[in-house]
Amino acid sequence: MKKILHIPNYYPPHHGGIEDVCYNIVRNTVDAEQKVICFSDNKKAANDNIEGIEVTRCGCFAKIHSQSLSFSYMINLARILKDFNPDIVHFHAPNPLISIYLLILLPKHTRLIVHWHSDIVEQKIIYSFYKGIEKKLLCRANKIIITAPCYLDKSKPLQSHRDKCQVIANVVSEDKLTLKEEDYRQIQELKQGNPILFFIGRHVPYKGIEYLIKAETLIKSKCQILIAGDGPLTAQLIASTKSSRIKFIGKINDDELRQYFYASYAFVFPSITKNEAFGIALAEALYCGLPAINFTIEGSGVNWVSPNGISGIEVENSNAEKFAEAIDCILSDKLLHDRLSLGAVQYSHKNFTLDSLSVAINELYRSII
Repeated sequence: MKKILHIPNYYPPHHGGIEDVCYNIVRNTVDAEQKVICFSDNKKAANDNIEGIEVTRCGCFAKIHSQSLSFSYMINLARILKDFNPDIVHFHAPNPLISIYLLILLPKHTRLIVHWHSDIVEQKIIYSFYKGIEKKLLCRANKIIITAPCYLDKSKPLQSHRDKCQVIANVVSEDKLTLKEEDYRQIQELKQGNPILFFIGRHVPYKGIEYLIKAETLIKSKCQILIAGDGPLTAQLIASTKSSRIKFIGKINDDELRQYFYASYAFVFPSITKNEAFGIALAEALYCGLPAINFTIEGSGVNWVSPNGISGIEVENSNAEKFAEAIDCILSDKLLHDRLSLGAVQYSHKNFTLDSLSVAINELYRSII
């Protein structure tokens, strides 16, 4: 039986796009002994057992430009590599600090899969120091997973390693999105007002929430915009919002997320840079039948996740006026809405299900040992 060590930034119950991807991979891997090492979301280290998987969480004392820092991580990683002796290390990038540790500690016989979630786009000063390490990491990798075919064409770091790259799309957690009996009453209550335009995500610059707020002032149709999640920009965004049609609803749990998805009329996804390499929330919204409105993002997988005219409407990047016009089109044309809704369901079920992930990831693991 093969041994696999998974290295995400964090791991459930901490939720995020990369964390959910890793969790789904672990759950759908067969004939393998698996362990996880990750950062803790606080200063305390912990050893957990999540659904039979040993998870080592390393206490984090600080975070600089999205990079968690831990005194104990390198010691724990060295111990696990020695004692567990994995056949495969499945590393989720970007994670610059752990890239360095892997280059130092990874035994020559251990196969390395780099799961490339995105290029480092905004932290240009840090990247200038990290670029050489990244190059060595990609050279050491036996296989590189990318999440959308169009991302490979625009990613400079990957161009010299195209022969190692394989597309395995991120998938949705279908059980999380399957309606439960107790959901229906709550969904009907949420639907009582004007049609809901729903957003969920971290409140950070690349999510483009400011353009959604600008677009609201130009939307002619009746609607309400619900913004879920939080982040460093939350207070600033709330302060800039003058309309009663926009409501910030904060962090929500999985049950609430499912209810909001099915109560909403459309999904608004205003991300503006290729930091948004895929968009798990976007794929989840499509799975629930929500037409999506999003910007064109050159080099990102977003426009592959939601093809223009099939599952939603794509408009010029950072153009709040065009974004508002697209929203009005969906709100005012029921035939268009219903066509895109059906397209969203069909496209997501074809491309973003656990069955497709399970087949692809297990075949990849078998092929590199």
